[in-house]
Amino acid sequence: STRQLGLVDSLRSYSLDNLQKNYLPQLNLGAQWTYQSDVTQVKIPIPGVSVAPLSKDQYKLQAELSQLIYDGGLTRSQQQLQHLSSNVDKQKWELELYRLRDRVRQLYIGILFFDEQLKQVELAQSDLQTGIKKTQALVENGLAFQSALLLLKSENLKLGQRKTELASGRKGLLAALSQLLMQPLDENTQLQTPQIKSTANTQLNRPELQMLEQQSLLAEGQLKLIDAKSRPKASLFAQGGYGRPGLNFLKNDPALYYIGGLRINWSLSALYTRKNEVRQTQLLRQSIALQQDQFSLQTRAQEKQQDAEIEKLEKLLMADDEIIELREQINVSIKAQLENGVITASDYLREMNATDQARQSKASHQIQLLQAKLNKETILGN
Repeated sequence: STRQLGLVDSLRSYSLDNLQKNYLPQLNLGAQWTYQSDVTQVKIPIPGVSVAPLSKDQYKLQAELSQLIYDGGLTRSQQQLQHLSSNVDKQKWELELYRLRDRVRQLYIGILFFDEQLKQVELAQSDLQTGIKKTQALVENGLAFQSALLLLKSENLKLGQRKTELASGRKGLLAALSQLLMQPLDENTQLQTPQIKSTANTQLNRPELQMLEQQSLLAEGQLKLIDAKSRPKASLFAQGGYGRPGLNFLKNDPALYYIGGLRINWSLSALYTRKNEVRQTQLLRQSIALQQDQFSLQTRAQEKQQDAEIEKLEKLLMADDEIIELREQINVSIKAQLENGVITASDYLREMNATDQARQSKASHQIQLLQAKLNKETILGN
């Protein structure tokens, strides 16, 4: 897309250069041969004068050089319109870049989510390994059944499967991110969690609004072009040629000739459609203004929705911290109870799963909060 922006600039440069050539002298070459059924003849008898009739076959080779001196502002209006049209095209690609960046953000957040889940699995495995060691000692001392040890080992294998699934999902998202960024990212690539600070600036800077603004300016430029097309145009010209007859139509011999002067053209047909063209353009500008208002209204509603989501997640995270703190205290007691044979392996596993679930919930809420904040930035166009 960035390369496309460069192509838009190049196309605009070529178009402006071509329009600028309207001010250069224009040279036209032409040739004509005709045969006609009759010619003008002088049949009035004049003593001592004999006027030979013209030939019925006539020819001429002619060159005309003209220089534009006034075009009613048409070329300037076309140049301005080309600038505005290129700005609209560039803004369309800016919108594509915006959407691409949003896609990159979503992939990035997805990878961070998998990273957090993998961390929680490793913590759960660490707690489970502690339980396995304590149960192993109890079994060896005849204080616990072998089935209790097998139950914990089975759960450990399940955690290994879950870790494999998470790693595979992370690998897929990394591959997609690598494709979009056009740079290699292997499985060992570590992503940093971005720190997003709330700012007081809530101004909308969306590319959609900027594109609509450029379209409105383009419509305004079209109004100027309509006015320019309805004005007269003037140019200097010089013609030179060789033909039969020359400028003297009473002389049948081939001759060189030339003519020069000032030419003024005024195409009144442009006035026929001017009124409707102006109305169409004004309606287009009104339509664009309505689109801008509607888009701004919808975007502000999305912003408010994200603010509410951020507030909710911040409250959930505060509760998560309290829950995890309590679960950690329970874990200390549970490990001691398992070691002393007060509770079974099933009881221990149930409590460990509850702690794991609390950690997963917090990790999920953290990523959701990060995503909500990034969504808000995206909504505002930052």
